[in-house]
Amino acid sequence: MPERADIADWITEHLPRGWFEDVEVRCDKDEILVVGRLKPVADEPDGACIARFRETTRERRMQIASAAERRFGRKVSWGAVCGPTEHLFTTLSVPAMTRLRLDERRVLDTLIDAGVARSRSDALAWCVRLVAANEEEWLSELRVAFEAVERVRAAGPAGNPPAEG
Repeated sequence: MPERADIADWITEHLPRGWFEDVEVRCDKDEILVVGRLKPVADEPDGACIARFRETTRERRMQIASAAERRFGRKVSWGAVCGPTEHLFTTLSVPAMTRLRLDERRVLDTLIDAGVARSRSDALAWCVRLVAANEEEWLSELRVAFEAVERVRAAGPAGNPPAEG
């Protein structure tokens, strides 16, 4: 499986010059999300700048996405940031199966009963967003550590599984 850095490099190489001031590539096993920072335009609201970018680049973005999907076996989604406004275009919503015990299900059901969520799926997504918002520093450290492990693994011997004892 390609590393995030390899995917980000490939995406960055295929983006037309001038589209973004800066670009961030986020990915997991299912999706590659390309989020670019747009240069604000005087007297144009940030949302309008994003909408204009989305419309004028649609065909080329689809071409880049198709090539990346063939190469990396993942769907490609796009987004843009202008000023403080971020808008993600058509991102994936992937089901995640989990087994929960009674006390864990009660947490989700409480969120439903309180009107915070419509379903257990929504309640679980709400919980994940809450953890992400409150534990970002810890999650960032964990991601950095994992990337280091991936680099060490990639530098090791290829195709030689450990001998069984």
